[in-house]
Formats: sequence, C-alpha cells, structure tokens
Amino acid sequence: MILVVGANGMLGRDLMTVLSGEIRGVDIGEIDITSPDSVRTVLLTLKPQVVVNVAAYTDVDGCETNREPAYAVNGDGVGHLAGVSADIGAKLVQISTDYVFDGGKGSPYLEDDPTGPLSVYGESKLLGENNARLNPDHLIIRTQWLYGLHGKNFVETMLRLAAERTELSVVDDQIGSPTWTVDLAKSIGALIDHRCRGTYHAANAGFCSWNEFARAIFTEAGMPVTVHPMTTKELNRPAPRPLYSTLECGKLSRHTGFTPQGWREALRSYLSSRS
Repeated sequence: MILVVGANGMLGRDLMTVLSGEIRGVDIGEIDITSPDSVRTVLLTLKPQVVVNVAAYTDVDGCETNREPAYAVNGDGVGHLAGVSADIGAKLVQISTDYVFDGGKGSPYLEDDPTGPLSVYGESKLLGENNARLNPDHLIIRTQWLYGLHGKNFVETMLRLAAERTELSVVDDQIGSPTWTVDLAKSIGALIDHRCRGTYHAANAGFCSWNEFARAIFTEAGMPVTVHPMTTKELNRPAPRPLYSTLECGKLSRHTGFTPQGWREALRSYLSSRS
C-alpha cells in the first residue's frame, strides 16, 4: 500500500488519482509530521510499503519570518517519517524543490550538483532531503513551479488578474520549468514502479521565464493582456529566489522510460481540464 502524506493538497490530490495500486491518503487532522508520536502511530497502524510525503510549508516568503515552523515541517517532520518508515521497511518518497540551488550555475541542474539555498524555505527543504536519507530506501524528487487544479498557483493568479485588467508586469529574470502536478504525479508513479532510489529531478520539459509563462497563459486562454517585463529586484519579495533553476530531468527518463511533456503542452492540457 502507498500512503500519501498531505493528500488534500494540490499535488496530493493528483497523486491519489494517478498512482496505481492500493492508495491511502492522510492529511492534517489525521497526522502531524512534526510529532514523532503521531507519525509512529499512523505508520505502525497502516503499515504502508511506500510513504510519499507531499506535506510541506510552501509559503516561500512566509518562511523567512516563520523559521521555526518551516524547519519543523520541511526538515524535522521528514526526519520523523524517515525514521519510522525505515523501522517498518517502507520506502520514503520525499518531494523537494529547485530552491535548494542558488541559481548561479547558468545551465540546468543535475542531481549531484552542489546545493546552496538562498532562502529559509530552501534551507528547510534541503534539511528535509538530508533527513530523508536517514531511511536507506529513500527517493528524493526535486521539482519546481507547480500548478494544478486543487490549489493556489501562478496560472490561476494570472487568469484572475487578467479578468480585472489588460496590462500586467511579471518578472523576466527568473528561469525555470512550469510543471503540471498531473505530470509530476506520473513521474513519481514511474519512479516508484521502477523501484528507483536516490535523488531525481522531475519537471515538464523545456524552460521559460515567469514573464514568458504568463504570456503563454494568456495566449492559450485567448485573453488579450499586455505583459510588461520587470526584474526580481523590482518585485522586492522577502525571500531571495534562484534566478536560473532549471532542472535536468534526463535521469528520470533513462531510469523509467517516462518523459514528462513539454511545459507548453502541459499548460494546454491543464487549461482544457479546467473547463
């Protein structure tokens, strides 16, 4: 049985429908990953063969001023899951992020490239990676720029703003791969099915800036919106962002035979699924 921790979230909801076999989901109210006792009780009761952790403190800017809960959820909580899953002989699948990198490499990041998070969010997620490795049978999957039907995301924000105005400014100096949660869920399923271990990158193919992504959203949705460029410095958010954090996902394809579709095709699929 596969246990999805954080099953009510944007990625969790898609995992519950995409993964094959017997799937069980738990979320806040049923498990508290910051509590070792809660984790032990749930895992010893359900006895899953695979634990997929998608529970996370994902408010990147909020993490800057809420370090303690960020580390408790994104770091220590993963350690609790790793310890108990190892005790019962279960695989731990931990979802991580491009924010563990500093964005200065200038080319797509490989799984074994040096990490160097710029923000509390990135630091806490890197701690989570290190803690996941406490279970020898671990699978760490880094991804980025997620959007999906079941949560707040950039696509929905752009569509909402486009209904209110005809001009927007969006940063054009951050580069990455927009990733549909359905395609990420399929990637996770492929890695589990092929009994992969270690660290993998999974994102939709290709890359763009947030500005280019916004323009693509409006083009595909048939909304006449002018998108002006702006810099990350001008946006002035509390948490620093990696400017170039594209993930090289060739290892995923080589080891599973599954290659996520291009980000533009994924966007079209997502917009079709909304209607």
